[in-house]
Amino acid sequence: MDTGGNSLPSGTDGVKRKVCYFYDPEVGNYYYGQGHPMKPHRIRMTHALLAHYGLLQNMQVLKPFPARERDLCRFHADDYVSFLRSITPETQQDQLRQLKRFNVGEDCPVFDGLFSFCQTYAGGSVGGAVKLNHGLCDIAINWAGGLHHAKKCEASGFCYVNDIVLAILELLKQHERVLYVDIDIHHGDGVEEAFYTTDRVMTVSFHKFGDYFPGTGDIRDIGYSKGKFYSLNVPLDDGIDDESYHYLFKPIIGKVMEVFRPGAVVLQCGADSLSGDRLGCFNLSIKGHAECVKFMRSFNVPLLLLGGGGYTIRNVARCWCYETGVALGVEVDDKMPQHEYYEYFGPDYTLHVAPSNMENKNSRQLLEEIRNKLLEYLSKLQHAPSVQFQERPPDSELPEADEDQEDGDERWDPDSDMDVDDERVKREAVEPEQKDREGLKGMAEQARGFDMIADDSISTKVLDMSSMPIDEPSIKVEQENMSKASDHMYPHS
Repeated sequence: MDTGGNSLPSGTDGVKRKVCYFYDPEVGNYYYGQGHPMKPHRIRMTHALLAHYGLLQNMQVLKPFPARERDLCRFHADDYVSFLRSITPETQQDQLRQLKRFNVGEDCPVFDGLFSFCQTYAGGSVGGAVKLNHGLCDIAINWAGGLHHAKKCEASGFCYVNDIVLAILELLKQHERVLYVDIDIHHGDGVEEAFYTTDRVMTVSFHKFGDYFPGTGDIRDIGYSKGKFYSLNVPLDDGIDDESYHYLFKPIIGKVMEVFRPGAVVLQCGADSLSGDRLGCFNLSIKGHAECVKFMRSFNVPLLLLGGGGYTIRNVARCWCYETGVALGVEVDDKMPQHEYYEYFGPDYTLHVAPSNMENKNSRQLLEEIRNKLLEYLSKLQHAPSVQFQERPPDSELPEADEDQEDGDERWDPDSDMDVDDERVKREAVEPEQKDREGLKGMAEQARGFDMIADDSISTKVLDMSSMPIDEPSIKVEQENMSKASDHMYPHS
């Protein structure tokens, strides 16, 4: 099958998209610990490729403003967020009971700067949603985000804060319906669980199923109550290749777009579904993976692209670089330019790597059964569910224009170091409006829509949005220069 890479057609999809890209140069410094497969360094490697391929000059490059505690608490439990803020490698031995309660330890270790890391990657995803809401870009990218396993009250699968849920809540202020698509090899359980009972968010996850983390995502799991048929799961077996993957992806997502008609789409681009991943067992090429991005882009709906899994880090960087090119509609050369991480990509020094000859355990019969079952589910959906509109808080303030839009010649120098230029890269400051403490707390509870359960030991609660208004409490977006922003970096809650 010709996946086409990012050779975009000349029709509607041939139009260039305005892309916002969120990156914090500190993100690559966070370290989960020796031997841990999750390496934030891959984000810095991706950024280096983008710089040296000259892609940064085609995007608005933004440094995310760190998400505040109150922002994180729009989904996560207050005591869990407070724990993440206070825990350090030095103090963790004194908090063994809380470590167990919040599932922090082996897979999700305590490391230096843990809370700052959470604030950074969540800030990028929420900032991207704000940009899309204001129509300031067509596609927003945060490769540091996409941590889809985190739950309301606990860490899971290398994920501490669920930036995806936070970004979707932000998008719901402006859009009646939001579609979430997950192409990570692992089931997007945290996002599915959060929106399992609402028809305003549809979740579609393509993942390895059967004796594989997190063990959820059966084809029979379709949502509950108002959310019935608004969760779709595509359970796959080892060795799936590009052709088999798109035999499912395109008709299913095409039908979802036709029936659900989302106002915005969030695509989690976990790269552990690539061939040769350290923890994965699929056989997708980079072009096959990127074809999903190209397909979602073709609908010309506001699109938030997020990272996720990916543990053979040279291939993660290759993939997300190529997918940034797809988002921009820019052809990216296979021959890799010289850059500071060039030696990681030997001996070929190319962007693309060939899939392996591993066996594809997904028979055509199995694929047909999955496809038919999911299309049957979709046939039971009412077209584009409506939302009862209520009086809404005022819109967020529009951020000021980024300076490198004003001076088109002052862009990133691909030969320069990757550090962000303080004069040209703005922080995105995302703050709730100042309200009295009681009012803010009450509105946050309404926004989260949780059925509060007395038993503290129950940490997996479902987000019920059936009665949630179109708008959450409004937030104010400010873009400040770096000296002002530093004053707000660690606000007191």
